[in-house]
Amino acid sequence: MKHQSSRVLAQPLACLVVAVASQVYAQIPPATLVQANTDLQAGKADKALALLAPFPSTGTGAAEAQNLLCRVRFTLQQWSQAAAECQHAVNLDGQNSDYFMWLGRVLGQQASHANFISAYGLAKRSLSAMQTAVKLNPQNGPALSDLGDYYAQAPGIAGGGTNKAQAIALQLDKVDSARAQQLRGDIAMAKKDYTTAENDYRQAIVVSPAPADLWTVLANFYRGRQQWSDVDTAIQNCVAAAAKNPNSGVALYDGAGVLIASNRNPSLAAQMLENYLSSSSISEEAPAFIAHIRLSRLKQQLGDAAGAKAEMAIAAQMAQEFNPAQA
Repeated sequence: MKHQSSRVLAQPLACLVVAVASQVYAQIPPATLVQANTDLQAGKADKALALLAPFPSTGTGAAEAQNLLCRVRFTLQQWSQAAAECQHAVNLDGQNSDYFMWLGRVLGQQASHANFISAYGLAKRSLSAMQTAVKLNPQNGPALSDLGDYYAQAPGIAGGGTNKAQAIALQLDKVDSARAQQLRGDIAMAKKDYTTAENDYRQAIVVSPAPADLWTVLANFYRGRQQWSDVDTAIQNCVAAAAKNPNSGVALYDGAGVLIASNRNPSLAAQMLENYLSSSSISEEAPAFIAHIRLSRLKQQLGDAAGAKAEMAIAAQMAQEFNPAQA
């Protein structure tokens, strides 16, 4: 009886071990990861989360799934959850430059929303992640830009310094000259050298093959200086440049953001957002659900209450977890 009893107990235990092992080492279908990324780029946060959430956090494809989850949470501005998922991604794959880049970005956002004591530790962790991203891939232009911006803006006690930022700009010259010039403008801004900053931002436009978004950088510079006619000119140049490049949709989103922040030309801002949402270049860099929320407010401002309601409904269908007040 003893042996029979042991077998009775052993069988369900063996089934449990097999079930757990199959979950731990399960392969996430590559097609699912592709679809989740497609949904992320389209701003369909709820659909991306529904695809990714059921999968195990280890096994083949898990690092990519965790990174995608992190980036979806990033668009939703859920910084703590995003940080945990990005950290898990780099724990699973410590050789992926992009995973460390995203971890650095999320930790940076966490730091900017934290109290002073927590912010310092988060900023240092963000810096470490960005440095690792660049070390793993010195040709990663966005990671170099992130690191250079950190050095330009952070105080010395947190590892910042304009000399360090200048060194990154020299590295960027070999990878993306437009990003390098933009970084030099940011460094000049940190030094309150506004003449040099303007010249650097303008030079970035000159050397860029697709300058639409750099026109929004210049427009935002003029907004900070309250040079309103220059803001208007830069935005018009952004619109003209975007019309020549179907991949410049994000510039329309950013340009509309400058107009909204400046409380100028709501009709043009609304048109820019509509053009972005109808373009083929919708991206996680400019979440579509946020574009719909901002367009809703603009339509309300312009007297189109029905249109405003419709835009807000679309946003809610795309990202139920997002708080419209954050847009």
